[in-house]
Amino acid sequence: MKTAAAKDASAHESTGLQLLEANRADPLGVCVRNALKFYLENMADHEATGLYSLVMEEVERPLFETVLNHTNGNLSHASRMLGMTRSTLRKRLNDYGIERDL
Repeated sequence: MKTAAAKDASAHESTGLQLLEANRADPLGVCVRNALKFYLENMADHEATGLYSLVMEEVERPLFETVLNHTNGNLSHASRMLGMTRSTLRKRLNDYGIERDL
């Protein structure tokens, strides 16, 4: 997956990144590496700050949403799949404003 800084922050609510292209044959790590490389190369004269938070949100949000959808919102099942406690999952969902009933 390749991403680039959007022209304005409204292009993507959380991070200002925008999907350009995805190759489903690439492993997730390759997609993340390519996206970061592209993002950093296109920063122009802007300083990259908060990169860890940006990447974690871009990965965690769809992870949580997909697992919750797969488990029909069952937090016990979702937390077991993710390898975290239900309370940790609830906190992370709350942090991202993700509703349990997807």
